[in-house]
Amino acid sequence: MNTVYLGLGSNQDAEANIRAGIRALYRNFVNTAVSPVYRSEAVGFSGRDFLNCVARIETEMSPSQLKDWLTDLEDEYGRDRSQPKFSDRTLDIDILLHDDAVGDFDGLTLPRDEILKYAHVLKPLADLAPSLKHPETGKTFAEHWAAFEGDRSLQLADLGDQASSTPNWWGSGG
Repeated sequence: MNTVYLGLGSNQDAEANIRAGIRALYRNFVNTAVSPVYRSEAVGFSGRDFLNCVARIETEMSPSQLKDWLTDLEDEYGRDRSQPKFSDRTLDIDILLHDDAVGDFDGLTLPRDEILKYAHVLKPLADLAPSLKHPETGKTFAEHWAAFEGDRSLQLADLGDQASSTPNWWGSGG
């Protein structure tokens, strides 16, 4: 079984889409856990604020198989792939870490560079797995967050009781 960390984001009907993405992860993977959800400004374009979080799943899928599965999930929730890289998103799910994999896997670079670049990726990862070590730097994600010199302007999203990381918090249905 592979332990995988995923970054989720949305700025279009963001609360509903983040909840739907997380529900899909709970339904399809074991040992799923989710960080707190944060609100942050759009990066690289002017747009509505994003909701972001990190999820941990366990899967037997390879990085490329999981990437295909996540692409299908994003498409199910209306992801428009004709838009530029930095644009509005209904649901965006990125593979951040796939065990300790380092390198290129069918066009997917692991670990994902954005982990150490953006607070909306690093902070929820550090919340969810503070003692986990980055496979290239050897530092924990808590250490990386403590040393982070980028823009830290994000805030906990007010989505209700985030103290519960159970599927029930995310609601029922799909």
